[in-house]
This record gives sequence, C-alpha cells and structure tokens, in this order.
Amino acid sequence: MTTALIGFAILIALSLTGIPLAFATLLVGFVGFWFVRDWDSAVAMSGQQIAEMITNPNLVVVPIFVLMGEFIRRGRIADELYEFGNAVVGWLRGGVAMSTVLACGAFSAVCGSSIATAATMTKVAMPPMRSYGYRDSLSAGTIAAGGTLGILIPPSIPMVIYCIFAREDIGLMFIAGIVPGALMMLAFIITISIWVRFDPKIAPSSSSMDWAQRTAAIKKTWAFVALFSVVLGGIYLGVFTPTEAASVGAIGAWLFAVARGTMRTLRDYLEVMGGAVGISASIFAIASCALVFTQFVTITGLPYALLDLVTSWGLHDVILVLAIGALCILLGMVFEVLGILVLIVPMFLPTLEAQGIDLIWFGVLVIILVELGLITPPVGVNVFTVKAAQPDLKLTHIFIGVGPFAIAMLVTAALIVAFPQIATGLPNLMR
Repeated sequence: MTTALIGFAILIALSLTGIPLAFATLLVGFVGFWFVRDWDSAVAMSGQQIAEMITNPNLVVVPIFVLMGEFIRRGRIADELYEFGNAVVGWLRGGVAMSTVLACGAFSAVCGSSIATAATMTKVAMPPMRSYGYRDSLSAGTIAAGGTLGILIPPSIPMVIYCIFAREDIGLMFIAGIVPGALMMLAFIITISIWVRFDPKIAPSSSSMDWAQRTAAIKKTWAFVALFSVVLGGIYLGVFTPTEAASVGAIGAWLFAVARGTMRTLRDYLEVMGGAVGISASIFAIASCALVFTQFVTITGLPYALLDLVTSWGLHDVILVLAIGALCILLGMVFEVLGILVLIVPMFLPTLEAQGIDLIWFGVLVIILVELGLITPPVGVNVFTVKAAQPDLKLTHIFIGVGPFAIAMLVTAALIVAFPQIATGLPNLMR
C-alpha cells in the first residue's frame, strides 16, 4: 500500500510539472511494476494492457462519437441551438446567458465533448453577449460552466471510459445522464437568474424577438431534434447498441453538413478527420497508459487495503460515496476528467461492489463532481479553452464567473445523493 501511495505522489508531482498525463501514468506504472516485480514482467504487462485497451471493442464508440461531434460543428448546428435558446428565454434579464446554457446543453447532447462545446459556444455566444452589454465574467463563466454539460448529457466520452473500467452497460449509463443533465441546466439557469437579480448591471439589457422570429428559430432546430431522437431514442428503445447509434448519428451529422455546403472540398474532410483522429488518439493514449498504472496499483494491494480500511472505519453507503466524491474534487484540481476516472474507479471498485452501491448512480455522481475540475484552478480545462477561443478575455474574469456555477453543480450533486431516482429512474425502466 505504501508503494502505491508513493506512486500516486510521484504521479501528481509529474503532472504538476506539465508532463502529459498519458506519459506520466505510463512511466510511474511501468517503473512501479518493475520495482514490485521485475523488468520482464513490467514490459510484458505494459504491452499487454495497452494492446487490450486499444483493441477493446467497447472503445469503438469513442472515435465515432468524436467524428459525429466534428461533423456537427461543421454543420453549424450550434448557431441554430443558440438562436433557439434565445427565442425561449432571451427576453428575460440575463436571458442571453440563459440561452447559452440551453444551447450548451443541447449541443452537448449531439457532441459528447466538453472542450468542443466550450470552444464552439465561445465563438457563437460571446459576441452577442458583449453586444448586449453583459460583463465578461458572466458571459465567459456561463460558457465555461455550460461546456461541462458535454460530459454529463449523453453521448459522453467519459461515460464510455467509466463503463469500461466499471464493467457497466454504456447504454444504461447514457440514459442515466439525461435527467441529471437537465437538472444541471436548470440549476445553471436559476443561478443566472439569482445573480442578475442581485447585480442587475452585470446583464443590463435583454434580447427581444417577435413571435415570427421565435417560431423561425424554433423550427431551425429540427436537425438537432432528429439527431438527438435517433441516437438516444434508438438506445433507449433497444433499436441500436451505443456503437450503432453513434454510427447512425455520425452519418446523419455528415449528411447535414453536406446539405449545408460545409463539406465540399478534400481539405474540409482532412480537417474533420484529422481533428477526430487527434482527439481519439489522445483519449486512447490516456486510457491505455492509465491502465498500466492501474495494474501497478492493483498488484500493490491498495484497492483491497482500502476495502479493509473502509470496513474498519465503518464507512457505509452515502458516507463512503461522499468521501470518494471529495477526493474526486481534489483530484480535479490537478488531473483532467479521464485521468480521474481511470484512477478512481479501479481503486475503489472492490469497495463499492462490496457495499452494494449502484455503479450507474455512482458514475453519474462522479461525473458531476469531476466536472468541477473543468472549471477550477489550477487546470480548469474549460476555462483555458474559453480563453484560447477568445484571447482578449482575462483568466481572472473567467474564474470569477464560474464560481456561482460551481456552487450550482454541488447543489445538483447533493440532490442526486438525496434522491438517487434522479439518476436511476430511467435506467431502471430499461432493465
């Protein structure tokens, strides 16, 4: 157990120096296994684990969903979703920010990536919010926080990775994220409403649309409705497996992009395919290299030592989950989402199973908590994504802006702990 804890400390130190997580986990995992066993065993184990992860058939869904997201961005669906949100709530004080939340949630439902959501919505939403006189803290904070919905509202790539390590059904996990995702969106909208009520100057004006404009904006969302219905509706009704649903969604997104004239040249296809390959390769590298580290942790006996420790301390059910959740929040300040999942899940899986905790419910809760890491320092991936997409923004303004939304995320997590049916209701109907 001591060896594993030393390994974790070294891993955190390497990550803080800027070494990519994939390389850091591979290095610590390999050297740690070598230390516990021998060189030949470390080489054989590392090669086997990386090969098994890369060839895992469940991972096929990842690059397909990434490709689907790339086609969706090309098809300018995000612009239409923003117009839809503006038509629904744009007339309220702070309504343009609220419409950004709605657009982020809807875009996440057909994208699956928080970074892609944050980057796209920065380009779409920042100019109009500035034109209406919104302060940068509210505007940037809304986009950065709204982007976190990309890993909660299905399809979600982190959910796929979680299910592989937790040995849970991907389709059930996707369905479990729908209601919590909608609840999170509502919490964000309420947060904006409270914020602008106490500080009206932060959102001094509202957008106005006549009924004809609103009707036209709502009608434009048919492409989103079609993709969302086919992908998630097919999974829920048992028509598609998640991989098949991703394939159908990717083809549908490609057809929309072609019909709208955004996929005309070879360069367009090279950019889309290149972007999808780069993102997928990064995900595969993190997952496979982290598995090497996981094997090192397992051979030291840390997961079972934690099980004995939890038993001796008398931690049960909610208290245990809250303790793990607190650890996820702390790790979120250092690691990115995938890194947290592939470290936490294998380490605590035996304990969770022994306690009889619903791993689908736990997965939704953990996803929400690691979302905090996307908007909290020092990593704050979504914060830096928004900054990169809009370079004139100040990091301090973005971090100030995400503060109220972080509280909203904690409130949402507390509601799911208090009322597990929020996450388990729909999956139970499918079982």
